[in-house]
Amino acid sequence: MNTARNDEPVEFIRLPEVIKLVGYKTCKIYEMAKTGEFPKQVRLGGRSVAWVKSEVIAWNRAQLEAARAGQEASTESK
Repeated sequence: MNTARNDEPVEFIRLPEVIKLVGYKTCKIYEMAKTGEFPKQVRLGGRSVAWVKSEVIAWNRAQLEAARAGQEASTESK
């Protein structure tokens, strides 16, 4: 789920911003990252981790598109 191009600067965001962007709690974010359902965090050094903002935004967009596709499918079947 690498959406950052090599010529673009990479912006890291910390957990509070990830929570704000996706609406999930800490344990759910880590659980989904572990299973590959969510972008993995990047270790910045020591115990410090962050997420690549473009990857989190791309994940958000994919969730929205999937939800809308599901709504359209259920509307068409009526």
